[in-house]
Amino acid sequence: MKDFIAGLPKCELHLHIEGTLEPELKFELAARNGLELPYATVEEMRAAYTFDSLSSFLTIYYEGMRVLRTEPDFYDLAMAYLRRAAEQNVRYTEIFFDPQAHTSRGVPFDVVIRGLRRALLDAHAQLGVRAQLIMCFLRDFQAEYAMATLLESLPYKEWIVGVGLDSDEKGNPPAKFAAVYERARQEGYLLTMHCDVDQDDAIEHIRQAVEEIGVDRIDHGVNILEDQRLVEVVLARGTGLTCCPVSNGYVTDSMKAEGIRKLMDLGVRVTVNSDDPAYFAAYVQENIEALHDALQLSREELAQLQRNAFEITWLPRHVKDAYLTEIDAYLS
Repeated sequence: MKDFIAGLPKCELHLHIEGTLEPELKFELAARNGLELPYATVEEMRAAYTFDSLSSFLTIYYEGMRVLRTEPDFYDLAMAYLRRAAEQNVRYTEIFFDPQAHTSRGVPFDVVIRGLRRALLDAHAQLGVRAQLIMCFLRDFQAEYAMATLLESLPYKEWIVGVGLDSDEKGNPPAKFAAVYERARQEGYLLTMHCDVDQDDAIEHIRQAVEEIGVDRIDHGVNILEDQRLVEVVLARGTGLTCCPVSNGYVTDSMKAEGIRKLMDLGVRVTVNSDDPAYFAAYVQENIEALHDALQLSREELAQLQRNAFEITWLPRHVKDAYLTEIDAYLS
């Protein structure tokens, strides 16, 4: 089954590019930019990756980003992930990036997106991996800062397929960003939003995301099982959920595998993704393997997870169908 998973054509829709910053590259970029790190070795850095909550993870996550300073830094970051994705037979990926995490420390928006964009073009040409960018707002900053970031993105609108919302959810509900999301919709961006696992007011946040904001997808979102009415709403709309089993196990009490199984059984378009793989030691293949180990999924079920992912991509219908044909051919 591990070999079957390895060869399965894959789609990843919940991947923070800053969360792919492996310790080796972090040391390399620190040296390039003349920065000191609080760790002497790669092993010491990895040993510090112990998290028991979303907030404890975010502390180390944002600390690591300070090595990203120049356009080549962002290019190298994205290319490193896309090479790994190609090795795992990821055919298509939609990549989150957090411009405010960089502009807030003096790195221009233009520097961030040009480095990422150049990597996406090279990866498609050299590796055969297709990718698009999703710009996330940091929900623990003011909504006005998110709006300013949205406006700053408009000259690069052709390079960005949609917007998302991430970072510390506590006290930062979706409704806080309703005006930002409405403007994003008017500008033609597609909409997704993190509803992290086991957060305060989780169901109310999912309700706001689905019914007030009207998102196209939900990132994480397993807590939706606590409200049957909301499950029925996402089923009726075909809304997808981008779940991340291994990261769930780091920041909550479990991978939420049984919840993912129940969503699958209900017909919800649930998908499997890696989230921040450099910090959770699992890229998308390892996440699929972990979920399979927990649930003993069949080949058909594993293929269905990938069909779900390609179906909820922000791609034209004919491109989706081409990827779905690849899965059917692989399964037959």
